[in-house]
Amino acid sequence: MKLFASLCLLCLIFASSCKKQTPQDDRMNITPPTAQKIDKHLEIHGDVRIDPYFWLNDRENPEVIDYLERENNYYDKMTAHTKDFQTDLFEEMKARIKEDDESVPYLYNGYYYITRYETGKDYPIYTRKKGSLDADEEIMFNGNEMAEGHSYFHLAGINVSPDNKLAAFAIDTVSRRNYTIQIKNLETGEINPQKIELTTGGSTWANDNETLFYTRKDPQTLRSDKIL
Repeated sequence: MKLFASLCLLCLIFASSCKKQTPQDDRMNITPPTAQKIDKHLEIHGDVRIDPYFWLNDRENPEVIDYLERENNYYDKMTAHTKDFQTDLFEEMKARIKEDDESVPYLYNGYYYITRYETGKDYPIYTRKKGSLDADEEIMFNGNEMAEGHSYFHLAGINVSPDNKLAAFAIDTVSRRNYTIQIKNLETGEINPQKIELTTGGSTWANDNETLFYTRKDPQTLRSDKIL
């Protein structure tokens, strides 16, 4: 009888434990979204390739957006149990980075250029000093101020003219490496309203301080295709 009672107790404990789902059990019940397959025949040089997911290439398609939202929702549910760990890991990595760091100054065309960061700020500050490191600091671009109002911001392609008066710079605010180039007057601080869109971001001044060479991108492939 004692053996029978013990077996019954073990069965009850096992049955009870099976009813309590762990976070891992919950994740096993989440069904991942499945992208619809629509065959697209792509032919080039006599070679035919079938791409069943070509339709996902249309960024403005409501069905594509809906599928991506379902993917994001699936990710959020599958990783919900790691939120605290993600926060702790991020804070640990951030604690190992010197927040008020700055680059090694380098001398170019009469100016020392320095890129520095301020504690609690996300973006670099680009500065220069004329002739000596003891000279007054001149802030050319403050990424923190320029990034205000944007969910994504990247400043690149800073290029100073030979006479040190103008600076070409490029900004991407959509995270597609699609940069818009503008010109800033470093003496007055004014930014020319003219915008050169759909570029790689890089540029080169000619010696006349008026001509700027840059590379445009193809609007469909986003690959560089023209030098202007």
